[in-house]
Amino acid sequence: MAQRAEAGADCRDDEVVRAAGCVLWRRAADGGVEVALVHRPRWDDWSHPKGKLHPGETPADAARREVREETGMECVLGTSLRAAQYEARGRRKEVSYWAAEATDGAFVPNGEVDELRWLPPDEARAQLSHPGNRALLDEALTALQLS
Repeated sequence: MAQRAEAGADCRDDEVVRAAGCVLWRRAADGGVEVALVHRPRWDDWSHPKGKLHPGETPADAARREVREETGMECVLGTSLRAAQYEARGRRKEVSYWAAEATDGAFVPNGEVDELRWLPPDEARAQLSHPGNRALLDEALTALQLS
């Protein structure tokens, strides 16, 4: 029996679910860096903002849209990071990521994300729920020469 597609996915069970997201960062008042993490109550986890591509949407456009929807922030995409590939709910998933600087905006809790935290890199690394997200954070900080 075929697995039911994830809500919003626009593909057959044998296709890859494509998504995009960002390691979102900003300059802190003390001159350091803070990283944005989102809490998703559905999964009770802390992660980088990300989500599935809409039909016809580029990964870069999806990454900016997902940041805006999940964090309320506008951002400028920077360095492209490695894509994450894994299985989610019985389907192959590929997520394109960028390091992105937050430029403006304000967080408002919503049905998908109930909390946003801006944390120094070490605290963000400890807060992230999945090891792959910690490696992604480290890659972004290295690429930005912020580690």
